[in-house]
Amino acid sequence: MKAHYINGQFTFGRATATIRVDDPATCEILDEVPLGTAQDVDDAVQAAKRAFESWKRISASERAELLHEVSRRIRAHKEELVELLTREEGKPLPENEEEVVWTYNTFDYYAELGRHLRGRVIPSTEDGVLNFVIKEPYGVVGCIVPWNYPLLLLAWKVAPALAAGNTVVIKPSEMTPLTTLQLCEIAFGHLPPGVVNVVTGDGTTGEALVRHPDVPMIAFTGSLSTGQKIASIAAPMMKKTHFELGGKDAFVVCDDADPELAARVVAYAALINAGQVCTSTERVYVPQTMAHRFTDAVVDFVRSLNLGHGLDPNTDMGPMIGDRYRQKVVDHVRDALARGARVLTGGNIPNRPGYFYEPTVLVDVNHSMKVMTEETFGPVIPIMTYRDFDEAIRLTNDSIYGLGACLYTSDAKKVRRFFEDVKAGTIWINDPLTDNYAGPFGGMKYTGGGRELGEEGLEEFRETKHVHWDIEARPKPWWLPYHKNA
Repeated sequence: MKAHYINGQFTFGRATATIRVDDPATCEILDEVPLGTAQDVDDAVQAAKRAFESWKRISASERAELLHEVSRRIRAHKEELVELLTREEGKPLPENEEEVVWTYNTFDYYAELGRHLRGRVIPSTEDGVLNFVIKEPYGVVGCIVPWNYPLLLLAWKVAPALAAGNTVVIKPSEMTPLTTLQLCEIAFGHLPPGVVNVVTGDGTTGEALVRHPDVPMIAFTGSLSTGQKIASIAAPMMKKTHFELGGKDAFVVCDDADPELAARVVAYAALINAGQVCTSTERVYVPQTMAHRFTDAVVDFVRSLNLGHGLDPNTDMGPMIGDRYRQKVVDHVRDALARGARVLTGGNIPNRPGYFYEPTVLVDVNHSMKVMTEETFGPVIPIMTYRDFDEAIRLTNDSIYGLGACLYTSDAKKVRRFFEDVKAGTIWINDPLTDNYAGPFGGMKYTGGGRELGEEGLEEFRETKHVHWDIEARPKPWWLPYHKNA
């Protein structure tokens, strides 16, 4: 059985129960981890709090080298991390290879960015006075990481948090804790004890971390409902919250698109990781004039995909993570059918072990259906037609979420209108779901407003202080008492 990672050591801590971790493609047990208690969380927080006092004073250059070493160690163990990630989370090997590459490159990126700037000097209000702005770490950051990209989304939080001078306590998803603990064994052992800590557990463990008075910042990726609960706990304590709370991303295909090429692009955006990506395409809008050609091409392409275990090199799409997540997809498809939608392919649970669901194409959908308004988080492609580009933009914005949106066109005028008028944190034109280490990632509206990656990703983990310094310590004519200055 795996154990927590606290103060540089693996420990079972105070846990009296365990959590079983399964392979979602076979439902076979992989291992167990402790169900962390509030006492375990406190042990981890106190270790991080002690470590913070020295970690925040380490030079930026030394911190950078330590983060580069994290990256080097991950690179050296890439293959074993990819295999364990595939067994634990279910994505096909190529997707997990990409996740591990993104993980170690993120540590390299923030290693350098963390020593680039600490603040700025600003013009002073009078001669002999120095004014400057400095950016400081918050302290202990609680990082609550989801299951769909357990290493990548960990790195997007932990790397900038450490580069900014914070220490961290990580609560991985109870469904994918093994790769996180493996990462501790592989990559964090050279860091000072307490700088990185991991407590495994469920929602009660995460809540203990959010409620802890010595954790001034919480970074969370996950569902809107959980984010709202975290916000309700954090607000009275005036904690800094950093949220990415999912989305309902739209993909607009324009009438100048090649139907077969557009079908491949949309299928990739909708079905990568079995649709279990916060930026997955969950709504597709096509012009009425090309709907049949595009839909036929999507159906033909989707039917060519192979379902299977992620370790099988012939697999195009793996399983979903668990039964309750698959059941949500089933409910959304049933609701759509009850309201008049049609299934053109898929829509079934295959007769095999594991949490598989057939990639599904729906037509005759509208915004009265859950599949077009609520986050589905599964391998479903609902296709709706539009009359003109004004309607396409209106439909795209008709969502409480604002994480991302995609457009496929060669019309520059439509591109400009789309990125100016659509309310979303990332706009992809002809190249969906592609990230950039230097480009901030996050959303608007109910998605939460936090930003990861880029300079903005580092700034999220630093707070601002203004220093006003009269170097000569001179008396001022505007000081009290006023009657002596008259």
